[in-house]
Amino acid sequence: MSFKHKVVHEIKVVGLVTLYFAAIFVALVFLKQLILAEYNVEFRGLTLALIGALIVAKVVVVMELVPLGRLTKQLPVAFDVVLRTLLYMLGVFLVLLLERAFESRHEAGGFAPALVSVFQHREVHHVVATTIVVGAALLGFNLLSVLRRHLGKGYLSRLFFATPLERLGRSAPA
Repeated sequence: MSFKHKVVHEIKVVGLVTLYFAAIFVALVFLKQLILAEYNVEFRGLTLALIGALIVAKVVVVMELVPLGRLTKQLPVAFDVVLRTLLYMLGVFLVLLLERAFESRHEAGGFAPALVSVFQHREVHHVVATTIVVGAALLGFNLLSVLRRHLGKGYLSRLFFATPLERLGRSAPA
């Protein structure tokens, strides 16, 4: 496979996964806007949601290639899905925690005090809530990934996007 084909393939894979996470993250932003509008608080986070979707997509695509060890090969697939989801959620939690601490390091007088202040203020609730929602998205992705591997390439696309006649291998009447 040439370099150009590899790049095109990578863009397709990451692009599709990004669309999945972008749909969920945009929905999350929309829900936050609706809830905060009740208190007359404006919230803008669409750009961050889209950038976050791209980052999460790339990380997840790479992490899919990392085996979790021989133990997971001997256990049911559900164990692999749950373990991957929990590990990814832990990563999301740590990144969000570090991000909050980094943002408030000047006000708190350094990174370590800022990290402590995240736990002492309402910031931790935002971090936990975001981790839970992203974790649900990751669980859905991991489940779809297992189905895709088990059913074969293109099966889920045909199942969801082909007409009933196309799924049966017949052409649609003219």
